[in-house]
Amino acid sequence: MMTSAAQYGDAVRLSMGPKTLYFFNHPEHVKHVLADNAVNYHKGIGLTQAKRALGDGLLTSEGDLWRRQRKVLQPAFQHKRIARQADVVAAESAALVERLRRHVGDGSVNLTTELTTLTLGVLGRTLLDTGLGSFTDLGHAFEVVQDQAMFEMVTMSAVPTWVPLPRQLRFRKARARLQAVVEQLARDRTKRDEGRLRADGPGDDALSRLIAAVRCETDPRVRGRRLRDELITLLLAGHETTASTLGWTCYLIDRHPDVRERLRDEATAVLGERLPAYDDLQRLPYTSLVIEEAMRLYPPVWILPRQAQEEDVIGGLRVPAGADVLICPYTLHRHPAFWSAPEQFAPERFAPERRGERPRYAHIPFGAGPRVCIGSSLGLMEAVFTVALLCRDLELRKVAGHRVVPEPMLSLGVRGGLPVTVHEAG
Repeated sequence: MMTSAAQYGDAVRLSMGPKTLYFFNHPEHVKHVLADNAVNYHKGIGLTQAKRALGDGLLTSEGDLWRRQRKVLQPAFQHKRIARQADVVAAESAALVERLRRHVGDGSVNLTTELTTLTLGVLGRTLLDTGLGSFTDLGHAFEVVQDQAMFEMVTMSAVPTWVPLPRQLRFRKARARLQAVVEQLARDRTKRDEGRLRADGPGDDALSRLIAAVRCETDPRVRGRRLRDELITLLLAGHETTASTLGWTCYLIDRHPDVRERLRDEATAVLGERLPAYDDLQRLPYTSLVIEEAMRLYPPVWILPRQAQEEDVIGGLRVPAGADVLICPYTLHRHPAFWSAPEQFAPERFAPERRGERPRYAHIPFGAGPRVCIGSSLGLMEAVFTVALLCRDLELRKVAGHRVVPEPMLSLGVRGGLPVTVHEAG
């Protein structure tokens, strides 16, 4: 629908059932909605439905609550702290390579599952200061709740949530599982931090900061709900988008052997046989270009829904108060006015000397404005390290005769099985 809408112009009004949607596909429109007049545009269709699982976490909250939440979490994502996590990220990337290496000669392996294990491992050790390896069903639980949120979005919530359909029962079970996991994480960390308070004080990770922040709530039910919402949101947003980016990057590398060879040459020349370190991010420029181009073609957040709080005018189109506004990075990143050969996979278009060819808001893989992704630096480091090690040590090839068609899920990203065979690099 978004691709079709883009054929009618950069400011399009379209009907979807009982709703009228306002689609904007120009960098200046994006700048207006997400940055210049962001206060007028709250989270909209899709993420509203996601609140059934995420509650009022950082992804879905608004106003003063969102600002307080962002302030609490921001220190956990500071540049210096992320740089100190480079060894952890490299170790988790190397563990992925070793898991895949064990599949050499075994036939196919679902790469999406392995990438989800990787990103949850990185999330746990870098942001929560804990291992998530014992929660092996987390990825599946998130997939179920995202599937339900997408269903409710495209059906405009026409099917009552109290109807005990199989998908609704799966959703309730998955949501209960996520809530049980975060409650256990919070209990374990509270107990651990109580011991630390007498010595070094609480940790500087996101989990410890969230627990400290909700202590001001006098009502234990409110305190528990706020902590639960924040942790579920952090777990989802902290792993799903990076796993999606890595999956699409592997898919594109597989289709372009020349790119794969160049990536391998760069990783071998820079790293030799060692693991990557933080300073290597600057020494792996082509790897970074490949990831940026993958995010252009398959943005981890493919649609940014908003709801206008007051009447506005964008691109000559009047937007009434309460209207559903859609910004679609997927179509924006393919706009022929700003991208030459937009359907072509061409990492060189992101070379430093070519960045002036397009407006700032023509490429928004992490969103834009006040609500730009808080974890972009960590996600990029994870992607660069992982791609470098995969291309240096392994080859991933699609299973012969299998058509890879990932299923679009919630607006938070794209999921789908990616069966591949694993070979040693040589």
